[in-house]
Amino acid sequence: YVRRMRLGRPLVRCKLGMTLDGRTATAGGESQWITGPEARQDVQRLRARSSAVMTGIGTLLDDDPRLNVRIESSRQPVRVVVDSSLRTPPQATVLNGPGEVLIYCAEADRDRQAVLEARGATIIRTPAEEQVDLRAMLADLARRQVNEVLLEAGATLAGAMVQAGLVDELIVYMAPSLLGSAGRGLLNLDGIEHLAQAVELEIADIRRVGRDWRITAMVSGAETRMLY
Repeated sequence: YVRRMRLGRPLVRCKLGMTLDGRTATAGGESQWITGPEARQDVQRLRARSSAVMTGIGTLLDDDPRLNVRIESSRQPVRVVVDSSLRTPPQATVLNGPGEVLIYCAEADRDRQAVLEARGATIIRTPAEEQVDLRAMLADLARRQVNEVLLEAGATLAGAMVQAGLVDELIVYMAPSLLGSAGRGLLNLDGIEHLAQAVELEIADIRRVGRDWRITAMVSGAETRMLY
C-alpha cells in the first residue's frame, strides 16, 4: 500500500525457478518440473498473499498456467496477462474459475477482443504502439487497488521488468540439477556489456525448501520507462 501511494504502482515480486547453472528449461522448452513439490507449494503461499499474479503471453502459450491459488485462501488474486497483440486463446486455462482476469495489450482485433470479453476477461489497451507500456500497466493496476503483484513470467517479460526498475524483489527457487549451456536462461537483459552495467541485488534471505533453495533478493536501481 505504501509503495502504491508513493510511486503510483504496486510492489512487484518476480518469482523464478532455475537449476544450479541458471537454466529455466531445456533447449526445447521443457520446464515442468525443475523444482520440487515443496517449492511449488511455497509458490502457492506467495500467490495467496498477492493482490495479482502476472504472466506474459509467451508463458501462457507455452505452459497454459492457471495463475490461481490452490491452497485454502479467502480469495483469488487478480490474474494478469501481458499480451501486446492479444493472442490469448479463448480456451486458455487462465480464463477459467472465479476471480478477475485482466489482459493488457497494445493492439487488439475487435472480434478477438469480443470473444475474450465473452469469456469474462477485461481487455485494457496501454498508450503505446506495438508493445505494452509496463509503467502504464502498473499504474492502472494501482488505480484498481492492487498493492502487490507476483510476476511469474519468462525471460523476456521478467527481464524487461527488471531492467525497467519495476521489480522490487526477486524470489528464485534453485534446484540441485544442471541443464547445461543449451538450456534457456533466467532473464533477458539487453545491452549489458560491462560489469558496471550489472543489475545490483541485495540478498535478503536464503533458505531450504524441500530439496531446493529459495533465494530472496532486493533489486536496487532507479525506475525508467520501458516497453514490452
